[in-house]
Amino acid sequence: MSAGPHFRKYHGLGNDYLVINPAEFPFEPTEAAVRAVCDRNRGVGSDGILLGPLPGTGPSLRIFNPDGSEAAKSGNGLRIFAWYLHEAGLASGREFPLLTKGGPVVAAVVDEAAKLVRMDMGPPNFAAAAVPVLAEREEAVDMAAEFGGKRCRITCVSMGNPHCVVLGLGSSGELARELGPLIERFPLFPDRVNVQFLEPLGPAEIRISIWERGAGYTLASGSSSCAAAAAARRLGLAGDEVLVRMPGGALRVEFAAGTTFLTGPVEKAFEGTFSDELRARILGREPAAPDGAPGRKA
Repeated sequence: MSAGPHFRKYHGLGNDYLVINPAEFPFEPTEAAVRAVCDRNRGVGSDGILLGPLPGTGPSLRIFNPDGSEAAKSGNGLRIFAWYLHEAGLASGREFPLLTKGGPVVAAVVDEAAKLVRMDMGPPNFAAAAVPVLAEREEAVDMAAEFGGKRCRITCVSMGNPHCVVLGLGSSGELARELGPLIERFPLFPDRVNVQFLEPLGPAEIRISIWERGAGYTLASGSSSCAAAAAARRLGLAGDEVLVRMPGGALRVEFAAGTTFLTGPVEKAFEGTFSDELRARILGREPAAPDGAPGRKA
């Protein structure tokens, strides 16, 4: 194991992730280990873990939510990981592919001074089976729905991960915290779902609040920005270039050449090593008790 840092922490507009390189720390991503690291009171604290680069062909990673579940794709997470590879000299050039559970994507460092990274997130897919959503139609677009006694319209889309864009209720954080957990686990969504509460601001601008599957209320989200912009575009509320405003800041989404481009900044917060106690919990080991007796699990 390297004597360097065990992890590096970055954020994209307040959406924070830990990058753990297996070459530097032998992290086994069990649900308990992920929860221990992401715990904001007893661990390092984060909205997730980016584990990589992994052995194989080309740069690849696995993405984990703070509840221990594995995510297929994360726009902010991918931009963070791409910047880490660039910063650490592990990427070839300023444009390079990344392999994710949700499929291959292409990253590009477009402004090194501003730490701006653009991701090719692939095309949005509105097919109900792709999300998946249990709708009696091929596409769950502009569909009437009711959650917690509140009537709304929803448009569901896959960006390699599932999204439900809610229209007609506003975009307040209070609303996201109230209805987000209900919608995430609503019977319509057999694999659970990420939720965006959309408020159109004009033909080139929208505002959203976000409840992420496995993470909860989030200040910003890249794949959510893409999904909400795609839904707004599909409904005729926005065009091919959309500024997506969130509590953490704004990301730019562009639709061109049959795909979705996401651009925004990345910032490094700090890097560090896990304490002996936290490392023991992460690795499933127990330090000896002071009297020499075996330690006990918390």
